[in-house]
Amino acid sequence: MAGSTTVLAAILLVDLVAFGLAIGAEQSRPTASLETDARNEWTYCRYHPDASTGMGGAALALLLVGQVVAAVASRCFCCGAALRPGGARGCALMLFLSSWLTFLIAEVCLLAGLVQSAYHTGYRKVIFENPPDCETVRRGTFAAGAAFALITGVLTGSYYYYFSKSRVSYQRPEAAIGMSRYS
Repeated sequence: MAGSTTVLAAILLVDLVAFGLAIGAEQSRPTASLETDARNEWTYCRYHPDASTGMGGAALALLLVGQVVAAVASRCFCCGAALRPGGARGCALMLFLSSWLTFLIAEVCLLAGLVQSAYHTGYRKVIFENPPDCETVRRGTFAAGAAFALITGVLTGSYYYYFSKSRVSYQRPEAAIGMSRYS
């Protein structure tokens, strides 16, 4: 392979760990229970401790690290030396755009899960009124982020592979005026 195998392995490893953390965040979503105070006048939501916020935040950060590593290693596709014309360059361009699109979707899903997980409604109501809604993270929020994180990892790894393949030993032809009849 033309590019650095270490960079490709780092991208895939970081994105795979982000996928695992997002799955873990989905499995450990917070739970809430409706409780009343000692005098039976007020009802409130009691949220049980969870690890989904930390795992979701770590998945979000690791996914960002994977994209930054790929962007720095490939000089963000547009900077640096010219790429060899052909199918590898076209494939690298399509994978570059697709990986950034799935990256943004994954980040939005993970961020939505983090916001929902961190937001705990702790207001109280009088017992005779309707009980408060104990909002928690919707099922599938972190799972959608995990799915897109996995797709992002595959697309980013493929992008880096094809980018490296199109970068191998391409020299631009020099514009020159031939001075002899053999040039």
